[in-house]
Amino acid sequence: MTNTVKILFVISKSRINKKGLAPIICRLTFNKKRKPFSTGIFISPKNWNSKLQLVKPPNKENEFINTQLSLIKQQINQAFLFLQVNKSAFDVEDIVLQFKGENIKSKKTLLEVFTMHNSKMNKLVGIEYTQSTMNKFIEAKSHTQDFIRSKYKRSDLLLESLSTKFIEDFDFYLKSEKGHKQITINKSIQRVRKIIKLAIAEGYLQKDPFLMYKPKRYERKVVYLDTKELTRLEEYSFAQTRLSQVRDMFVFCCYTGLAYAEMSVLSDKHIIKGFDGNEWIHMYRKKTNAKVSVPLLPTAKAILTRYKDISENKLLPVISNQKFNSYLKEIAAIVDIDKRLTHHIARKTFATTVLLYNDVPMEIVSELLGHSKLDITQRHYAKVVQKKVSEHIQKLENKLRGVK
Repeated sequence: MTNTVKILFVISKSRINKKGLAPIICRLTFNKKRKPFSTGIFISPKNWNSKLQLVKPPNKENEFINTQLSLIKQQINQAFLFLQVNKSAFDVEDIVLQFKGENIKSKKTLLEVFTMHNSKMNKLVGIEYTQSTMNKFIEAKSHTQDFIRSKYKRSDLLLESLSTKFIEDFDFYLKSEKGHKQITINKSIQRVRKIIKLAIAEGYLQKDPFLMYKPKRYERKVVYLDTKELTRLEEYSFAQTRLSQVRDMFVFCCYTGLAYAEMSVLSDKHIIKGFDGNEWIHMYRKKTNAKVSVPLLPTAKAILTRYKDISENKLLPVISNQKFNSYLKEIAAIVDIDKRLTHHIARKTFATTVLLYNDVPMEIVSELLGHSKLDITQRHYAKVVQKKVSEHIQKLENKLRGVK
């Protein structure tokens, strides 16, 4: 939410009365929303100086009008100050109502509260939230706006008109019109529900209209390179330097779990000597601001040594995320890996092939990945753990049969 309200006086030439006088309209702008209202003052259009916001020429009558306009401006600023002190969320219409001494409207719309939420969040980017998180809420609002226009042929909906059907139809719209997968749809709905929680907290809603809604389940499939694929990728000799470099950076992330944002800024300051005397990567995840401490395994260390003279500030070659993933498609085709390679698969390979399949406990995997909660790791890699458990049980059964 912005800190100021813009006050502008304009004359409405389209509403000139029989005496040739035009009304002065006060136009308020707050949070990119505009609200005009009549001041009840009429003047001759030729006497209005829009630049100075004054009635000319100086005379007793005009001075009285200018004093009235100044008083209106002062009262609007007082109303705005009152709302800043007493209301955690308000809009331009609330300012006008407060100025007129009327009750602040309690009926809010979904997109109004969405705007309030996003305005507050925007102020906390870099403090509590990342720009990436901010962008996701901006996108969620845009999808919601598109859906309301498509389904209801309206620009917005009152909060009190919402029901479970709204969110069910929203789910269908995102799937059929936007082509989103269920995992993406559930995230969008989750963000809309956060807006509803804010509306309840602010007293705009008495109860959650989506209380009975249950998110649709989807199969979470973790794509990663198995041991054979990873080995084949590591040992392949590429003719082109660009592919060789991207392969090295991808493999580096397979042994460190770094996301693209962290890999792209890795420098000497992020390499420290740990408590065990070994070298560790120590940095913070851009996405969650969680601390990441990862041991520098031999393969990853060898790759850093290979590129030690490439740049003064970076430990690895610099390449955009888009080009990185584009080159990975070429690499997958050349090395005959029948998977859609992206940078994020390196992180998943680190968690599975390098850690979990080598019996590293889930708690440590979660710590090394920089996940904010253990259950995030468990949700993503539950099936991988089940497969590992199954392998251990099979070995146990074989052993027991041998004993018998």
